[in-house]
Amino acid sequence: MTSPSSTSSTSGAAGTGSHPRHQLDDAIHSPVRLSVVSALSGVDRAEFGEVRDAVEVSDSVLSKQVAALEAVGYVEVTKGRVGRRPRTWLALTDAGRAALRAHLAALRALLGAELG
Repeated sequence: MTSPSSTSSTSGAAGTGSHPRHQLDDAIHSPVRLSVVSALSGVDRAEFGEVRDAVEVSDSVLSKQVAALEAVGYVEVTKGRVGRRPRTWLALTDAGRAALRAHLAALRALLGAELG
């Protein structure tokens, strides 16, 4: 069997090709980034610590992954204070929601193509 050698772009945009894997979004394919995007998909926004605890990673790991998602426009980061305590909130952007939907559709197509 032959297949194109192109893969999806690392900038977050899905690649082109007939196999469903070309539609996977590298920006959210990482297990931690996919977990973050999934956690944020059900809420308007969440406090950094809540997301950290939900996806079971350290502050530094979450910070790095959120920065990658923010760089492609999938997550918006807002800093503020509650009383005297600094807080960071995370929110999934419209582009992030669309990317998650497209990524999940590509996973479903991939599993259907491979198992069906």
